[in-house]
Amino acid sequence: MNKNKRSSHQHDESMWKGATQAVFLNARKLRTTMTKAEELLWESLKGNKLNGQKFRRQHPVGVYIADFYNHKNKLVIEIDGDYHDTEEQQLKDIERTKFLEYNGLRVIRFKNEEVVSNLNYVLERIKEELFI
Repeated sequence: MNKNKRSSHQHDESMWKGATQAVFLNARKLRTTMTKAEELLWESLKGNKLNGQKFRRQHPVGVYIADFYNHKNKLVIEIDGDYHDTEEQQLKDIERTKFLEYNGLRVIRFKNEEVVSNLNYVLERIKEELFI
């Protein structure tokens, strides 16, 4: 029993921060319905293409799903569509960021348009955040 508790504790301290099975299932679904901006950024991140760093897409973290996550550097990358401009969503985004930061993660955000129109800038900003 003590061994199971230790394993459970290690999982909570892991990159998933106690995400439930339901969050994992939702993340899997989201991987099949990525936005154009998410797909474009993913092409530049997958396979350790950006400075040899491993990124995960639609990664469960607690009750949330990060668009992209680099565990080594504890970096969450969020790609925001127009609905993030609403006051209600901005409040939710603040709560989400607080949760992620409380769990030792850093969060950077980009707008969909930013990724599509200026991918090189976005990649440079991500590199700056990687502590490489």
